[in-house]
Amino acid sequence: MKGVVDFINNLDGFVWGWWMIILLLGTHIFMTIRTGFIQRKTISKGIKLSVSKDPDAEGEVSSFGALTTALAATIGTGNIIGVGTAVALGGPGAVLWCWLTGVFGIATKYAESLIAVKYRVKTRDGRMQGGAMYALERGLNMKWLGFLFALFGGIASFGIGCATQVNAIATVAQENFHCPPWVVGVVIGILVAVVIFGGIKSIASVCERLVPFMAIFYVIGCIVILCINYDFIIPAIGAICRLAFTKGAVAGGLVGTGIRAAIQYGVARGLFSNESGMGSAPIAAAAAQSRNPVRQALIASTGTFWDTVVVCLMTGLVLVTSIMKNPGIDVSLVDNGGKLTSLAFGQIPYVGPILLTIGIITFAFSTVLGWAYYGERCVEYIGGKKVLIVYRIIYIAVAVIAPVSALNLVWTIADILNALMSIPNLIAVLLLSGIIVSDTRKYIDNLDAWDEEPVPVVDDHGNEINVPVDTTLMK
Repeated sequence: MKGVVDFINNLDGFVWGWWMIILLLGTHIFMTIRTGFIQRKTISKGIKLSVSKDPDAEGEVSSFGALTTALAATIGTGNIIGVGTAVALGGPGAVLWCWLTGVFGIATKYAESLIAVKYRVKTRDGRMQGGAMYALERGLNMKWLGFLFALFGGIASFGIGCATQVNAIATVAQENFHCPPWVVGVVIGILVAVVIFGGIKSIASVCERLVPFMAIFYVIGCIVILCINYDFIIPAIGAICRLAFTKGAVAGGLVGTGIRAAIQYGVARGLFSNESGMGSAPIAAAAAQSRNPVRQALIASTGTFWDTVVVCLMTGLVLVTSIMKNPGIDVSLVDNGGKLTSLAFGQIPYVGPILLTIGIITFAFSTVLGWAYYGERCVEYIGGKKVLIVYRIIYIAVAVIAPVSALNLVWTIADILNALMSIPNLIAVLLLSGIIVSDTRKYIDNLDAWDEEPVPVVDDHGNEINVPVDTTLMK
């Protein structure tokens, strides 16, 4: 067994090694250039479109519902614990590299979401399905690679999307409220069952209410801490920028070990945080009511903006200013990001730990819901609609037993599967980059234009069905 564990850990280190970081970050930069720095449109148009309805367009849920479902899966414990780990291991400079990864990652999130919507299909019962698997099959005639993406995504959903998140909720609930882990498992299992058996509409409905609340709740906590640490904000920004490129130390025992460590941990945490390039969020984007691929792609790309450019940056500033203000915090003794973040929130008298606890619980629970939808679409692509009930039962069972299980190995396996998801997704993005650029030029100045191609209808096995098309709705 030890040999198996060592092999899995070594494989994890390989798949998330420098080559994967270069591949992801390189794709981010390449797509930024190819799309003419689409980030400027994300901020100027995408945010406004995300709260605008498009009820006449085809789709199952509103654009905002699709965005919050994706954000539910993306904004998770990585925004709290992951950034803390980056600061503890890579120094303050890791915050800058994490932020830059988010800025450039917007372009990849835009690109993968565009092709997810462009190549999506509609089932006979009116459900929209899309993602990297459909882009690979319909855009590149590489169904085998789409199958692999769906396989990796479906299995990964049980681990990083469910088991590890529920386990985190149980740990926090036990430490702060003395709640038995098995009780947490049963309660979460019931709540998840109630939501996911309602499909994407039910998941999106919950996420539309939960995600804004949890994000605002957490951001308010960060703002309060930054107000407490106001005299260290400017020095912290200076340290973050300086130690991203050089070795050095600042008040509070923070040490920057050089550009290599800052890049390694900052970029890795940024990639984990926003999932740009992984291909998960576009699965939700494909269900949105949108007149054309570019419109929804802009909306989907705002997810990376909120997740990494805003939330992760605020977490980084909170951590660095807190450590600089409180030299008693020995960073060398903090073995994980969760402890570092807990110490930072502990500065808020009485309510600080409560804010952090609620933040972790809501972030983790929303991730469980978002990944449930991703997993459903992946397994349905492989086995058809008939396998959904089996998937949902297993997913709920995993949620129930996760709090009383040892999950270190599960986390590592899910980590590997996430990397393996990224490879076929990035192949689709890079090989279809010409289509992405063409559609961007076609629609970017007229985002209310109708898509010229009708969405094909498929049976339960994914085979296209020829049906009459109502051309009166097309312009």
